[in-house]
Amino acid sequence: MSSNGFRHYVFSPTSGAPYRVSRSKIELFMNCRRCFYLDRRLGIPQPPGYPFNLNTAVDTLLKKEFDIHRAAGTAHPLMKTYGVDAVPYQHPKMDEWRDALRRGVQYLHPPTNFLVTGGVDDVWVNPQGELIVVDYKATAKETEVTIDAPWQISYKRQMEVYQWLFRRNEFTVSPTGYFVYCNGDTDREAFDGKLEFNVKIIPYVGNDTWVEPTLLELRACLQSDVSPPVSPTCVHCAYRAAARRVE
Repeated sequence: MSSNGFRHYVFSPTSGAPYRVSRSKIELFMNCRRCFYLDRRLGIPQPPGYPFNLNTAVDTLLKKEFDIHRAAGTAHPLMKTYGVDAVPYQHPKMDEWRDALRRGVQYLHPPTNFLVTGGVDDVWVNPQGELIVVDYKATAKETEVTIDAPWQISYKRQMEVYQWLFRRNEFTVSPTGYFVYCNGDTDREAFDGKLEFNVKIIPYVGNDTWVEPTLLELRACLQSDVSPPVSPTCVHCAYRAAARRVE
């Protein structure tokens, strides 16, 4: 980052080098093209959110737990409970695929020259040899967890990008992925220094056909010298507009 606060890894329309586009930036584009353009083309990101440290702790512990069964070639008891005929997938790149910040699952997309990346939580494999994309989620709510809320479309797109990436890396991928959803149990008499979770496996049949045309639209957006219009549903756009009115 330079002294004026602008970042150096913005997209350059004249550069011939591959440009890294993460799964999260694809989601930003889907949510607000203007915010995406400000971030990737002009180097002005949205304000960072707070870290979800408890969620990260749950992710870390789940990975350790499933890795025990990965090493043994056995199914996790949860998989048996929910009738998932699979085992955690053993592959030398598993740690690389999980590293969203530096590596992840990668594919150089020739039509756009984008290096598309995404860090998965887990990968399972069924008896047919199909890879199963798995995503861990954690929350704490009194009602049953689902993936049916309108805002959870981002979860579904996340899984579909991962499925697309593995397919582009020439893996056979099951259309059905799974969310391992952990719900903190607040119906206890006391905290007693520990938080217990009810864990549920939720299947989701992905459809990654939207990824390819979206990447082409994303490239056209970045190539333009004109920023996209303000999104009427974006809180960041609304904040910037309100600030301009009173400055």
